[in-house]
Parts: sequence; C-alpha cells; structure tokens
Amino acid sequence: MHGTVFPKDDFDCEAACRTLKEAMDGLGTNESDIITVLTSHSNAQRQEIKEQYKQLFGEDLIDDLKSELGGDFEDVCLALLDPPRVYDAHELHRAISGAGTSENPLIEIMVTRTNEELEEIKEIYRTEYEVELEDDLKSDTSGYFRRMLVSLCTASRDEGWWADPELAASDAQRIYDAGEGQAGTDECEINSVLCQRTLPQLQATLVAYQELTGNDLRESIESETSGSVQEGYLAILDAAIDLRKYFAKCIYNSMAGFGTSDSDLIRLIVSRSEVDLEVVKHIFQEMYEKSLAEWVSDECSGDYKRILLAVID
Repeated sequence: MHGTVFPKDDFDCEAACRTLKEAMDGLGTNESDIITVLTSHSNAQRQEIKEQYKQLFGEDLIDDLKSELGGDFEDVCLALLDPPRVYDAHELHRAISGAGTSENPLIEIMVTRTNEELEEIKEIYRTEYEVELEDDLKSDTSGYFRRMLVSLCTASRDEGWWADPELAASDAQRIYDAGEGQAGTDECEINSVLCQRTLPQLQATLVAYQELTGNDLRESIESETSGSVQEGYLAILDAAIDLRKYFAKCIYNSMAGFGTSDSDLIRLIVSRSEVDLEVVKHIFQEMYEKSLAEWVSDECSGDYKRILLAVID
C-alpha cells in the first residue's frame, strides 16, 4: 500500500472519542483537534470511533459534526468517516441526483473500481436509496455515455495481469474498423472492447493499434467521439496506461483553470489516501513541476486547506 494515511499504532478509541466530543462542546469548535483525530487514524479505526462515540455519549458523531461545521471542511470530515465503498455510493448518488449530472464522479468511480468493489457499491446503493444504480444511471444519462456506464455497471470486466497479443491485434482491428476505417463511428464495437478487457490487455491493444495504423488510439478516440463518452473512453485508456498518473491528472483538473471543483478534489484525495496517494502526489509533482501540497495551499484556505494538507502529508 502506498497511501498517506495509516492506522494509528497506539489506537485508543475512547480517547479519540473524548477528544472529538470536547472539541465540539461549549462555545466554539476546536477544529485542530478534529483534524488531528480524523487524519491520524485509518478508515477502519474511524468506523470504530463512530460506533464508540455513540455508545459513550448517546449521540451520532456525523450529526454532531454537521451541527458544528460547515462548507468544504465539513465535507472532508464526513468523507473521511464514510467507509470507502459507502463513500463511492454517496458520490455516485450526489452526481446523479443533483441539478444536472456531474460526469466526473461517474467516470472516475465506474472506470477505476474493481468488479468486487462495484458489486459492493451497487449493494450499498440499493440498500440506501431503494433503487438500482443501473436504473439511476439509465434515467439520468443518455446515448453512448449511458451505454458505457451501464456496461461498466455490470462489473464484468475481465480481470487479470496478463495480456494476449493475438487478442490485442484483433481488438485493434475491431476498433479501427469501427472508427477510422469507415465513414462514421460504430461506438458499440469500441464500447465492447474498452469496457470488457483487462487494463493490461488494453495496454497491449494501444500498442497493437499503433503498429496497425501508425496512429495513437487516444488520438483516434478523440477524433471519432465527442462529449461525455469521449471523456469516459479516454479515462479507460488513461487508467490502462498508468492508473496513478490518471489520478494525478484528475486532481490537477479539479484545481486548474478558473475556480476549484472542491467536490472532485475532496473525493480524489480522500478516496486515494489509504491506497496510493503517496505515489500519486510524486507523479503529480513530476507532471506539473509543483507539489500537490503547494497547489492545495494556493487553491484552498482555512480549515479546509489544513485538513487536506494533513491527509496529503
């Protein structure tokens, strides 16, 4: 594991609960203590803290935090207290249920989670919202983007770390025939390959496509597709090429340009914090010649900045 947040060695669950309770009692809130407790324990330990907090004080930690905090700082605290797949389910629902559809969470989560993780997300989604994730995706998206998301939602992508050169050559030909090799584009064929193959197999297909056509498959996808489905297909290829680099690029995009997409930034940093954020932040610095911590310091402020930096470092 290459995360930035680890289990606390001398874990004292009751002491952590009392620190949080004292931080919120009385006038004002001790945000520093809240930051310290939430970022110095693993997600599994935070689940124990949530449970014991209720046993000790007869109150819900989430409700107490909501009553004391606000804004992006509150959002980070609550994100840290969700189990990972519960957080994914909440983010997908937020993306679907808000005004309009937020494509970034849909693409990022559906593309990068394993089959097992997607099955767990679907079960949580069904339990919490009393509707199938696939049905919500169908009702809130359209066209080839919907087709791509539904394909990914089946959680039936081949998994493994090997690649078949003959299959790669065959898939490269299929994609060429469906796109550059004809007038118009057969997205169904492209979708079938990109949503079904293992990531190592797609790496081999990228090489085979270059050998077959002399062209880069990413560039071909850019010329043959558009809109949200293009973003989804490119995300699949980027994840196949280098998953950590893909996340570094997503984090950069959340902060680049005018304003910051705080919901994307929070999700990316929190969801990778115990997985590979240590690697991602080094790749980020190589790609953008400035550390992730420096970017966050420039783009964020106050307790929101402090808690993100505590997770990153």
